[in-house]
Amino acid sequence: MKALLDFWFADGPDTWRKAWFLRDDAFDAELRARFGDLAPPDDWAETPHGALALCLLLDQLPRNLNRGSPAAFASDARARDIARRAVLARRFDLALTPAERVFLYLPFEHSEALADQDVSVALFEGLRDIPLHADPKTGTIAYAWRHRDVIRRFGRFPHRNQVLGRQSTSAEETYLAQPGSGF
Repeated sequence: MKALLDFWFADGPDTWRKAWFLRDDAFDAELRARFGDLAPPDDWAETPHGALALCLLLDQLPRNLNRGSPAAFASDARARDIARRAVLARRFDLALTPAERVFLYLPFEHSEALADQDVSVALFEGLRDIPLHADPKTGTIAYAWRHRDVIRRFGRFPHRNQVLGRQSTSAEETYLAQPGSGF
């Protein structure tokens, strides 16, 4: 757990890293080499930092290590269950820095269920007093609202359709042709 958190937050527990959200092949290769075979131990969910590490392992790492594959989303439900217990039942997020909290909130933002999107927006709105998160174009709050809007409009993320073997509707195809539609 500590090795994963130390790697992910290498610049400090509240320092933003571009590699988290932009494709970085070197970052992905190091993740794969160091943590690609790490099995998610359930007992980590009993502490705030353990739950955070599990959400990274089940939500973020699959996206980095399995880009363009259904495996990128295979552990989303489990990550959401851990986040739900950690954040909604235990409020572990309050023991973490704002940057760390983001990774407990992302499993809700990655969900294709509108109810989870509502939770995501509410959680991210709790970061409103922090300029990095509140920026109307690039802040995490803005991204949470954008994700929710897509789910509200389509009931799913159209940018996942091809990878998941789903047929896009004409409305989704029009949406996907717009710049920035794939987040």
